[in-house]
Amino acid sequence: MSAMERTRGERRASDVVAGYLAAIAIFAGLVSLFYYPGRLGPAALFTAVLAAGMGGRVRRFTGLAMVVAVAGFFCGMVIAVFLDRPIF
Repeated sequence: MSAMERTRGERRASDVVAGYLAAIAIFAGLVSLFYYPGRLGPAALFTAVLAAGMGGRVRRFTGLAMVVAVAGFFCGMVIAVFLDRPIF
């Protein structure tokens, strides 16, 4: 089946994988607020960039993943410094 023959309900495999990667990036970004932001933050950022590169129909979701990953990394680092918690 070519791309022209696809109906609106069908999704490509890369769209599904990008959605799951974006969900993982959002989860990792939120967890990095509380637990080792120096480890989880860059991993969340990398996963979000990878999802954004793959995403076709899920562009808004991958954009949200980027925002959450960056905010989680930045805020997690600020919280870790102010509360004298371990960063790595």
